[in-house]
Amino acid sequence: MSDFVADLVKKVKPSATIAVSMKAAELKRAGKDVIGLGAGEPDFDTPDHIKSAAIEAIQEGKTKYTAVDGTPELKQAIMGKLLRENHVGYQANEIIVSCGAKHSISNLLNAVINPNDEVIIPTPYWVSYPDMTLLAGGESVIVETSIENDFKLTATQLEQAITSNTRLVMLNSPSNPTGKAYTADELKDLGDVLVKYPQVLVATDDIYEHIYWGDEPLANLVALLPELKDRAIIINGVSKAYAMTGWRIGYAAGPETIITAMRKIQSQSTSNPCSISQAAAKAALNGPQDCLVTMREAFKQRHDYLVKALNDLPGIQCSVGNGAFYAFPDVTKVIDQLENVDDDVALSTWLLEQAGVAVVPGTPFGAPGYIRLSFATSIDVLQEAIQRIEDALKPFVTD
Repeated sequence: MSDFVADLVKKVKPSATIAVSMKAAELKRAGKDVIGLGAGEPDFDTPDHIKSAAIEAIQEGKTKYTAVDGTPELKQAIMGKLLRENHVGYQANEIIVSCGAKHSISNLLNAVINPNDEVIIPTPYWVSYPDMTLLAGGESVIVETSIENDFKLTATQLEQAITSNTRLVMLNSPSNPTGKAYTADELKDLGDVLVKYPQVLVATDDIYEHIYWGDEPLANLVALLPELKDRAIIINGVSKAYAMTGWRIGYAAGPETIITAMRKIQSQSTSNPCSISQAAAKAALNGPQDCLVTMREAFKQRHDYLVKALNDLPGIQCSVGNGAFYAFPDVTKVIDQLENVDDDVALSTWLLEQAGVAVVPGTPFGAPGYIRLSFATSIDVLQEAIQRIEDALKPFVTD
């Protein structure tokens, strides 16, 4: 049979995080004892008041199409959240609700990218940014950061990366996979650069905003530099903060012209997000927020345990994060000492086969020599995973 798959799609890599989760699930079904630390979703259940709102919406017959860009009620809740928590004001025509934050980012890229436009993406990046850029017809400009500057893009690096073709800068804070968040001063420095280049848009992926335990309040670029508001797009959603990954509700806030273009694209692809999920998301944003504190405290406890435990293992070095639910250790010394393990991809396979622990290699995040471990699971599970990794490494690896 002829190959009917488009050439562009052949260039796209499958999501590494989803692939690891699927492989772990496959091995579990086959009877293998596997601990999965690859998934990027909270292990908590969706809070009861949110589930109740969805049940009520079903019982009230709210099962029809909604406006393509979201119900007025949910958009009002998003506007209230942004003003209350981020100190930035938006109108309803500057908000779009999509089928997850990932969908919002995809809509944005397809709305603003022309062929050969460049998107600046700092490493380590969320695995989907470059491939979504590719699908939108753009070119990724990958800017390497280092552990020495906490894996954050500097103002100097940003200015050096900007060209006449630069269309968009992607920022993610707190970061997947590093767990690092930009300080207000760091964001201000980046914003001061962007102010000088009026042709450049900036997208802030804030999906891990509420999973943050830094010493200072989490900063928002638009609040810090209001002069960037007419070319900044805030991306967020309810998946991570409210343990609602399967509900698929994300949103974007930005200039009306861009949001209108995103709505046009969405109208020809998915149409509106699920009506019941929108009712649940409204309850999440408007309802009691104590669930956020409970989950954040648990993630912080797990982070503190896991980072220390990883640093106690031979050949592994892991820096401290202040958000999200990932540890991102340097494993180059382990790779150097294991036979037939030449990179982080091979090491991830080795850990799955030898220790029964599923992790995600750093290469798909633009950071070879690292692995990502999710601590969106219990302390007991993390302790068992560390013990398995230690037992597997001990005969072969030393500090």
